[in-house]
Amino acid sequence: MDTARRQTNERFIIRQKTTLVINRYVVTESLPDGSEGRVVAFAEQKRMALKEQMTFYTDESKGRVLFTAKARQVLDVGAVYDVRDAMDNHLGTFRKKFAASLLRSTWELDQLDSVGAVGRERNLLVAGLRRVWELLPLDFVPFMWPYHFDFTSGDKAVMSVDKKIGLRDRYLLDVASPELDRRLAIAQAVALDSFQSR
Repeated sequence: MDTARRQTNERFIIRQKTTLVINRYVVTESLPDGSEGRVVAFAEQKRMALKEQMTFYTDESKGRVLFTAKARQVLDVGAVYDVRDAMDNHLGTFRKKFAASLLRSTWELDQLDSVGAVGRERNLLVAGLRRVWELLPLDFVPFMWPYHFDFTSGDKAVMSVDKKIGLRDRYLLDVASPELDRRLAIAQAVALDSFQSR
């Protein structure tokens, strides 16, 4: 999908495709009736890598890289992730705020010279239940209860991510800020699933 069209989209659907060694995510535009439209990105991330990285392609053929998200540090719970386009231009960063995330997960999103936002889990009770679930030896069983993140800049909404209930991970990404680069928004939304328990 061309950049101009992707940038005007306000709603995306993200689905995880589960495999043993690689996390895969398909990102589609959301149509007015709630169904999935065209694929706007396809992501892959190797599990258990020392330095976390996700590569986003234009589609599932993986013929062309769209952008990447890569950790600056090795195995760091507060690592900063740099998001870069296919030409290696820096788009922005995101990172999990470790101390703030002890109560409920909190992320910081920054687009160069533009949008800055903090994203927090909306429901404190669900955040607590998720933490208890993560302590259990049930890595093979996903946390099926829906959870939600709201990213704001002051009192202004920037974007939100809603996990839908079900056995497979499925998310709805809503972008409220027209200035927010959709590639950065998509990278952050996928990271909420892929890096959430780090």
